Amino acid sequence: MSRSTGVAVDVRRMRQDDLASVAAIQATAYPPHFLEDEATLRARLNGFPDTAWVAQGPSGVCAYLVAYRSVLGKVTPLGAHFESPPGADCLYLHDLAVSGAAAGQGLGPRLVQHALDMARREGLASSALVSVQDSQAFWRRMAYQVQVLDDPQQQAHLATYPGAGVYMTQVFAIN
Repeated sequence: MSRSTGVAVDVRRMRQDDLASVAAIQATAYPPHFLEDEATLRARLNGFPDTAWVAQGPSGVCAYLVAYRSVLGKVTPLGAHFESPPGADCLYLHDLAVSGAAAGQGLGPRLVQHALDMARREGLASSALVSVQDSQAFWRRMAYQVQVLDDPQQQAHLATYPGAGVYMTQVFAIN
């Protein structure tokens, strides 16, 4: 259940028939220069179906998270295809958005926690993302920290994100 409304919301893997809802949520959550077309969303879901999730309530899909396995320190340029390199040690969170109607229900943190739990079960050592639209405070609450990229190619990839894109990481504690 979501925290503030008591309405049942389930987190599940994203399906092909969710893509129209995902595109609609994306269109309300991001300015036009951040939007990815449905073909890109479909390609990402086809390539990484086990790391794409939605939150679904009584009115349908109300939030989503798209991720993929990567290597710490590697940034995928905005709009580029995901690549999961050999020796992946990191879950890269590419896109998280919550519909305006579901804002404030804790769905963003819930989706992130779901993804991080999966990453830990798989033995990945960390998670990373590019924070956009002044979202660093949210990601800090989720235990992410700013990480400086030393590699010029990765800095160039980070620069493809309009505004002040910031690379952030979370290294998992070893149990």
